[in-house]
Amino acid sequence: MELTGTRLIAAPREVVWTRLNDAATLKACIPGCEELTGSPEEGFEAVVKQKVGPVKATFKGFVTLSDVKPPESYRIAGEGKGGVAGFAKGGADVRLTEVPEGTELSYAVDAKVGGKIAQLGSRLIDSFSAKMADAFFENFKNEVEGGPADKA
Repeated sequence: MELTGTRLIAAPREVVWTRLNDAATLKACIPGCEELTGSPEEGFEAVVKQKVGPVKATFKGFVTLSDVKPPESYRIAGEGKGGVAGFAKGGADVRLTEVPEGTELSYAVDAKVGGKIAQLGSRLIDSFSAKMADAFFENFKNEVEGGPADKA
C-alpha cells in the first residue's frame, strides 16, 4: 500500500526539521503510541496499541532514520510485531520545502502487514493505513504550530 500527501505548516523549515527528530513530538503524534524512546542517531523503540477492524494489538517495534539530509529530507522506517495479531512494517519519505507560508511537508508512505491482521483484507488495511498516516501528519502539524517541543 502506498500513500502520498502534503501538509502546510506555519513554521520555519528548521523548526519543522527539529520537531521531526524529537522523540516527545513523535510520541505525541503517533496514534496509539504509549512509549517512544531513543534518538534520531540510534533509532527509536516504540510501543503502539491499535485496533484494526476486530483485531486489537500492542505492537513493539523499532524506527530508524536513513538518507538524512538536514533540514530537507529523510526516510523514516519501522517495523512492529504484535504477537498473534501479526506484524506491520513500512516507511515514509519525508521532504521539507520552504514556502512563503512556512514549510511544506510532503510524504510518501509505504506499508505492509502480515499475520492475522493481513487476513482482514486489503481494503480495510489500506483504509486503516491511510487513516493512521493522515492522523500522524495532522497531529504533527498541530504540534508544531502549537508551540515549542518543551511546552508545558
